[in-house]
Amino acid sequence: MKLPSLLLAAALAAGPSLAAAPGPYVLVLGTAQDGGIPHLGAHAPADEAARRDPSLARTAASLLVVDPATGKRWLIDATPDVARQLEAAAAAAPPRTDAGGRTPILDGVFLTHAHVGHYLGLAWFGREIYGADRLPVHGSARMVDFLARNAPWELLVRLGHVELRTLAPGRAVALAPGLTITPFLVPHREEYTDTLGFEIRGPGRALLYVPDIDKWERWSDPKWGPIESAIARVDVALLDATFFNADELPGRSLAEIPHPFVVESIARFARLPESERRKVVFTHLNHSNRAALPDSEERRAIEAAGLRVAAEMERIELGAAR
Repeated sequence: MKLPSLLLAAALAAGPSLAAAPGPYVLVLGTAQDGGIPHLGAHAPADEAARRDPSLARTAASLLVVDPATGKRWLIDATPDVARQLEAAAAAAPPRTDAGGRTPILDGVFLTHAHVGHYLGLAWFGREIYGADRLPVHGSARMVDFLARNAPWELLVRLGHVELRTLAPGRAVALAPGLTITPFLVPHREEYTDTLGFEIRGPGRALLYVPDIDKWERWSDPKWGPIESAIARVDVALLDATFFNADELPGRSLAEIPHPFVVESIARFARLPESERRKVVFTHLNHSNRAALPDSEERRAIEAAGLRVAAEMERIELGAAR
């Protein structure tokens, strides 16, 4: 047998493993606080930098969970930037096309809570824009009740564009074989609803998502324990980094909009071993947070502590560890 034939035979023998779909993954769609960067009417350094260089712009915090084996995709939080985010994600995680020819753009939406940056994008799935057909929208009992009772969201339900599904804290939802998402309650301002975080677990790796929380010391879930125990359960922890410190917004009381300051998180996680600190990835940065700037002292402080800031459109694998 000639060499080309040998190579062809070897390639055919290896074909199934080479052609096998990669494992599930998470695509980071957005990493900013609800208003994005640049922020409306704001002139903080991150805002001005993003106006000069659009590559520094950030959209509101959101994730896309992707299962290549089935072609399914699930959105974590529907932000006001949802159209732009899903358009940007199309190249990295293209939606499948059904037999009828229309693209089923998503297989479900999971909502953390009813603050503007996390659910306003649901409006894009109504008849004025996408016209979804019974798109599953998952949320806490209070979130589901809020959407069902209040305009304009109840119209989405009434017209069949979305189908509301209630999540039970601590109970995993199967997305695909070997891929689950588990909600848990976290303390955060409850003007309309309570707030959920999510553990997304694949066949080999897991991710924790807590984009909004009042303070770490106010949360100790019966199943996950304090935040350090929750980090220990997973391979990547995407955590709230809204404000770097208490001096960020002169003239405003940050006690009215509590979040863990990044400096507090750095100090708290300094007690963890290096392998655990490497899991911590910050997201949900306010426009005032200079850590949004890659060349800032704040960013260097985060990295010197063994932590990092999430990049938009970065891919986090959930398949078997390599």
